[in-house]
Amino acid sequence: MSTTRLNPLDVKNPSIRTLHFTWVAFFITFVVWFTHAPLGSVLTEAFGLSKAQWKALLILNVALTIPARVVIGMLVDKLGPRKTYSALLVISGGLCAWFASAQTYEQLAMARFAMGFVGAGFVIGIRMVGEWFPARQVGLAEGVYGGWGNFGSAAAAMSIPSIALAFGGENGWRYALYSIAAIASLYGIFYYIVARDTPKGSTYFKPKKSGGMEVSTPRDFYFLLAMTVPMYLALAVLAWKLSPSGVGLLGQTAVNIIYVGLFLLYILQTSQIYRVNKEMLKNGGVGEMFRFKFKQVAILDLNYFVTFGSELAVVSMLPFFFMDTFGLSAVTAGLLASGFAFMNLVARPAGGLISDKLGRRKSLLIFMVGLAVGYFMMSQINAGWAIPVAVMVTMICSFFVQSGEGAVFAIVPLVQRRMTGQIAGMAGAYGNVGAVVFLTIFSFVDASTFFMIIAASSSVGFIATMFLDEPEGHVAEVMPDGSVEMIEVS
Repeated sequence: MSTTRLNPLDVKNPSIRTLHFTWVAFFITFVVWFTHAPLGSVLTEAFGLSKAQWKALLILNVALTIPARVVIGMLVDKLGPRKTYSALLVISGGLCAWFASAQTYEQLAMARFAMGFVGAGFVIGIRMVGEWFPARQVGLAEGVYGGWGNFGSAAAAMSIPSIALAFGGENGWRYALYSIAAIASLYGIFYYIVARDTPKGSTYFKPKKSGGMEVSTPRDFYFLLAMTVPMYLALAVLAWKLSPSGVGLLGQTAVNIIYVGLFLLYILQTSQIYRVNKEMLKNGGVGEMFRFKFKQVAILDLNYFVTFGSELAVVSMLPFFFMDTFGLSAVTAGLLASGFAFMNLVARPAGGLISDKLGRRKSLLIFMVGLAVGYFMMSQINAGWAIPVAVMVTMICSFFVQSGEGAVFAIVPLVQRRMTGQIAGMAGAYGNVGAVVFLTIFSFVDASTFFMIIAASSSVGFIATMFLDEPEGHVAEVMPDGSVEMIEVS
């Protein structure tokens, strides 16, 4: 395969086969993760849910993914993507079956919270694809992985109501979810058999120490500590939302315990980050050859906060929005709302390809402007609109949102190879922080205001991207024998 052209149909090429095996793994995790969204009306009727309780489930679904993506990022760098993805898929099947078995709202809520762990699967494939494709192809390859895998949320919206109807009866939705659970676990076993961490003869670089992200300078150390705070604040907001002041799912004592636990976890993570970077701090930094700018990671985090955070929030609420706005059935609303996620098939790969060709920074700036315009247009949708026009606007908006996501992860594997999992994990976690923030805002405002707020938030990503440095030249990694390998990033 040439260094400039990627052919997704060339399945004889082991890199392409690995790409396909991996995006399917991601696709299945997203189907599992979003099994609840198209079942909103069914679950509301079966469990007698209030609107506040349903919105609480939406927030719970993205909460655990915040710390899970950070943890999974460390595990994939240490254990490799093959073992990590296989284990996650098997676990995903068990969690999906648990959700299908719920008999009370409390059980639904706990299962939904646990299933947030499934959303961490995305991080694993970023490292896998980054290992198998060179810099000039990695944007498109990551875009195919992210876009085709992300389509799992649309597939869930389109298929689950129909599968439930095919089973029939009041428990049809449960049987539909049991079927999906079985597929997830079986594919986890299959992936372990067919996948490999790196091409034959390549070295899988691991962090020198585990437990926290390595940085290059004392300034970056404190920058990293500051950037971990919003992840804990997002979880604290979630706890508050579930408190007696919110939907009352948790008692105030339990919420206070969560607050204390989050503070202690932050202290623990800080100590781990210090342990990993202790030698660097004593020496005043690492050698120039091995340095990377944490600023790059922070900018990618902020952009993913806006792009993927808004996508998660919108995918979760859009089926219900179409039902309420146009008076549609659950099946029809699910099919129409899936148009937003449907664009993943082309938008993420397009974002990665444009980033490869046009430049990483310039592409991201363009996508953030398009995202703002798209969400502004969505804020204008009302019952007077023709339904095809409303669907078209959501798909155009979605193109810029998901192209932006593709552009972010066209850069992630180029920052520092041995820590790609951790960098992807942190960016991915920020995507979920964005989802928690946007869904929390949605619980207080109407849909039009919700879309306007997301449009306004894109200015943060746009301004941050103006300070992004284009990846260029090579980065250095130390081989197991102590020699240095230079990896091309432009």
